Amino acid sequence: MAGTAATEVEIRALIEAVDQADQAGNRAEAERALDRARAAAPDHPGVLNAAGMRALVAGDAAAARPLLERAAQLDPASPYLWVNVALAQRELRDETAERDALEKALAADPRYFPALLHKARLFERQGKLKAAAFMYQAFLACLPRDVQPPRSVQPAIQHANEVLRENDRALEAFLQPRLEPLRARYAGERLERFDACLQVMLGKRPLFRPEPTFMLFPRLPAIEFIDREHYPWLDAFDAATPEIRAEAQAALEESAQDFVPYISKPAGSPVDQWRELNNSKRWSTYFLLKNGKRLEDHLARCPRIAALLDAAPLCKIPAHAPTAFFSVLAPKTRIPAHTGVTNTRFIVHLPLIVPPSCGFRVGAETRAWREGQAWVFDDSFDHEAWNDSDEPRVVLIFDVWNSFLTAAERDLVSVVTQGVQEYGEGESPFRQGG
Repeated sequence: MAGTAATEVEIRALIEAVDQADQAGNRAEAERALDRARAAAPDHPGVLNAAGMRALVAGDAAAARPLLERAAQLDPASPYLWVNVALAQRELRDETAERDALEKALAADPRYFPALLHKARLFERQGKLKAAAFMYQAFLACLPRDVQPPRSVQPAIQHANEVLRENDRALEAFLQPRLEPLRARYAGERLERFDACLQVMLGKRPLFRPEPTFMLFPRLPAIEFIDREHYPWLDAFDAATPEIRAEAQAALEESAQDFVPYISKPAGSPVDQWRELNNSKRWSTYFLLKNGKRLEDHLARCPRIAALLDAAPLCKIPAHAPTAFFSVLAPKTRIPAHTGVTNTRFIVHLPLIVPPSCGFRVGAETRAWREGQAWVFDDSFDHEAWNDSDEPRVVLIFDVWNSFLTAAERDLVSVVTQGVQEYGEGESPFRQGG
């Protein structure tokens, strides 16, 4: 930058005076402030940019262009100066020069989102819709994550998402005839994982990852609902559903006082999403096993499920697991989205009483319970449940080891979990929900 008699602070003050006068609608004062700035620093990039942008806003792109180009040449590492050059070139309908200026802005900062946005808009004007979609995606990816985008950017974000959705639809139509022969060839194969992959790529399925609140075990498969083939012994639970249901109904009728709120946080605790259900029997539980401890009087009332649990290979960590209980969700009640404590164990649901209008979501996958058909899921994914009916929903819930852990890993996880409790003076981190 050429040397000037004015200091950098003084020059910036003069430029700010121009902006303030323009914002106040005082064009005459803005002109006087700009004249003072140009007299003090005629070859300062900020002053040249201010003069060029005033000319551009006034509709004189031809006068603005040389001023803006000179500013950018003097300070080529400032991407916003090159974007302003591109705006002048756009008004002059010189698309080649406009793109060149945007490329220089991105050379200075490849993640400068205004340049990405204007490049996407240029491609869209040129009818290069696939290239435009690619650039709109880059624009969205480079928006600051920790701050709310300015209100002026919101329409651009909305339009970018619309372009991406339209491009995803076009891509899906393009791919469909190429996939159909392969789907026919592999008609007997299970393609759920591929379908999920394709849906994520096409923007039709949100992407969730395990986010446990206590322990994340890396390198385990991230699967919302686990294939039942890993748990063939659950067939016995399915077959015994009528007997287990009868035991749950008897407990509800004869021992209602033993059904306690699942969420029970003491006063002063951050209840967050649990505010409505904290200490409420709208979501109540009848524990059979709790943090590895047997509730003998409850098990005695439910001999069929007690025998099945005794024979099942449950997750076992002294003073922590297993936990097994009847879960009762009252009519018109929703369990809010939340995550469990660890992906080292999975949760089993055996639906016992499921009225219509009940549902369950784990990550991106939503399912309806079917009485007598157990499923296994990873509750370290974001998940929620609801009962929109007029009747209670009753499910048997218990935990099992993550089937992808080795025996050695299970033992090590058990020791660490117990150690954390001992270190924390008896506070157990290994709690579950669902």
